[in-house]
Amino acid sequence: MTTTPSNPTISPLFSTDYRVYINHTDAGGIVYHANHLVFFENCRRDWFSQLGLNGYFMHADDGQIQHFVVSQAQLQYKKAIFLDEVIKVHIDRVELKPASIVFYQSIHRHASQDANENHYPSAKTLLSSAKIVIACVQNQTTPEPADSADTSDIVASAAPIRPIRVPKNLHDSIQQAITHHTTDQ
Repeated sequence: MTTTPSNPTISPLFSTDYRVYINHTDAGGIVYHANHLVFFENCRRDWFSQLGLNGYFMHADDGQIQHFVVSQAQLQYKKAIFLDEVIKVHIDRVELKPASIVFYQSIHRHASQDANENHYPSAKTLLSSAKIVIACVQNQTTPEPADSADTSDIVASAAPIRPIRVPKNLHDSIQQAITHHTTDQ
């Protein structure tokens, strides 16, 4: 696995807190493994919002809809996350590629819980880390028939998508945030 755990001496590019609710957990009060992905997704969305971007659905000049899809996710689970816990989710590092963005993210136990609760392990514990690649794609609004002679097989909801370059305004905003963070270190 090539996920990069967060380095405690380097501040994350973005960090936010989330409370763990019952719907995040299994019957034992432990966060269900797939919900780590939900927390990572929410963190990326919150970062885009902080940058003033709607980074998920964008309209190209020709009216086509562009958006991101997860094309790869590598997760490493370290410790359990518990019901009613407050966790800190980080974007530790971002790599911009021509048609995708690579996020290195991590989830940590919130530091204040260790002082207030005896049943949580030590503060700032790394709970999970991930390398998540999101690819930029564009919907094709005119699906092609399976057989050009028979148009009855067209499924409107199965419009194909194609990879495209990350839109310039989004690329520039993210690059500026990365550069600003690097110079502040």
